[in-house]
This record gives sequence, structure tokens and C-alpha cells, in this order.
Amino acid sequence: MTVNKRKIIVHIATSADGYIARPDDDIEWLTKRPPPKGFYGISRFMRSIDTKLLGRKSYEISVQMGAGFDTNTPTYVFSRQPPPPSAPAGVDFINEPIRAFAKRLRQMKGKDIWMMGGGGIIASFLDEGEIDDFIVSVIPIFIGEGIPLIAQRHREVPLRLHSLTQFPDGVVQFHYQVPEEARIFARAASPSVPRRRHQRRPR
Repeated sequence: MTVNKRKIIVHIATSADGYIARPDDDIEWLTKRPPPKGFYGISRFMRSIDTKLLGRKSYEISVQMGAGFDTNTPTYVFSRQPPPPSAPAGVDFINEPIRAFAKRLRQMKGKDIWMMGGGGIIASFLDEGEIDDFIVSVIPIFIGEGIPLIAQRHREVPLRLHSLTQFPDGVVQFHYQVPEEARIFARAASPSVPRRRHQRRPR
């Protein structure tokens, strides 16, 4: 019997010029838009995942915006700093090699995994060959400067278009797959850097 491998999927919105936020992390250009019915398919996507990944900065911004966390959908935050004492239940801080962590996570029983961002952690996972899909909703606005979808490094990663959806408000959503051969090449070219192990939040 074939076992479906859990996929790590980036699902994110960018401006038309490729930024996920302004230089000061402001995303008012995104949040002020009235979402259409179905909210760009996010409800359907949420039913397909049961785990979230994000970087420390994105986690702190999410907390400031009032995001909720719970033990039903575990959230892993990659950070080189110690976990804060106020971390809510269901949130664990990680500081270990990406490849080892991703392998362990994929082997655990569950649904797909949502890589929420930001650009630094997305880049690190991509460079380790540990991103399977990108679902990118392009918002019809230029913001001129900001934080790119993927932290800028020298890389060339071919993508395969899986689907394209256009919404009435001008948003276009691209679903790209990272071909297996591209991920294998990335793993061979980018050996993991050893880090400390999994940091549990203080109880």
C-alpha cells in the first residue's frame, strides 16, 4: 500500500512586485482588501493541513495581530533565540537542522504542513530541498519596496505550474510544484548546518 507523504506547502500572498510586507513589516495593503466569498480558497486549504511552520519574526507579528494557537494544529517556530515564557500551548520552538526536522515531521502521521513564512525561513527550507509546493496569491498592487517572498540568495529553482486561478477582484493565484529533481539537487548542493536540538517552550 502506498503511503502519501506529507507535503510542506508555502501558502502566502504577495504584492504584484513580489513583496510579502513593507520594509517595516506593514501588511495593511493586504489586510484592508475585502476578501471575496471563499477567501481565495483558504478554507479548503486549511482542511488539508494540520501543522504550521514559521520563523520567529513572523510568529511575533502573528501574536501582535491577535493570531490564535492551539494544540489541535501544532505550530513550530524556527528560532535561534530561547523560547519566550509566554508562548501559548501548541507552539514549540525549533533550533535544529532543517533537513532532519523536515524528515521527522514528514514521517509523522498527519495532513500536509503549512509553511507560513517569512522570507528567511522559506528560503532556508527551499535551499534544503524541503518545499514541495508554492501557492501564491498575487495582489494587484505595487508597493515599491519591502520584504521579498524568498530571502535573496544566489539560486535557480525551476517550478512546475500545477494550476492558476483568477478571482473577480483581480487577484491571481498560482500553484507551483517544486519538481523532485530540483529538491534532490538542492539537498546535494546545500549540506545542513548542525544546530542545537528541539527547544520546548517552558512549562
